Amino acid sequence: MSDSLSENATGTVPGQPRLRRALFWMIAYALIVAVIVFWPEPFLSALDPWIRRVTAGFPGLTLVRVEFIANVAMFVPLGCFLAMFLRRHRYLVVPIGFLTTCLIETVQGLFLSDRSATVADVIANTAGACIGLLVIEVVDALRRRASRR
Repeated sequence: MSDSLSENATGTVPGQPRLRRALFWMIAYALIVAVIVFWPEPFLSALDPWIRRVTAGFPGLTLVRVEFIANVAMFVPLGCFLAMFLRRHRYLVVPIGFLTTCLIETVQGLFLSDRSATVADVIANTAGACIGLLVIEVVDALRRRASRR
């Protein structure tokens, strides 16, 4: 017998299809990130000539800053996905983001000779996870506010 509080008339848990889709996208995201971070050479190095042309037109935009921004952006989805799946334990999103990036940087430093482990990457990736968490918190707050009206 199903619990009427947790299942609807069709026998599914409300939000379950949304979480299944999110899980699919989280797995796809994790695979893409794994390729990027464990590639033997820096992933943006292939784009260096293009990035240098773009940054030449913007004096404050340097290759180092582009890489930092890319690292932040790469971890925003992690923060979003973790916040969606850890709904009642969102306080774990930042530590998980931090530990994940520490693991990545450790593997890069120990096993990938053309890659470098940097504190800046840890800061950028953790910041990205924080931004992802904030995005989900804002979306949830807006939904709650709209449902009260």
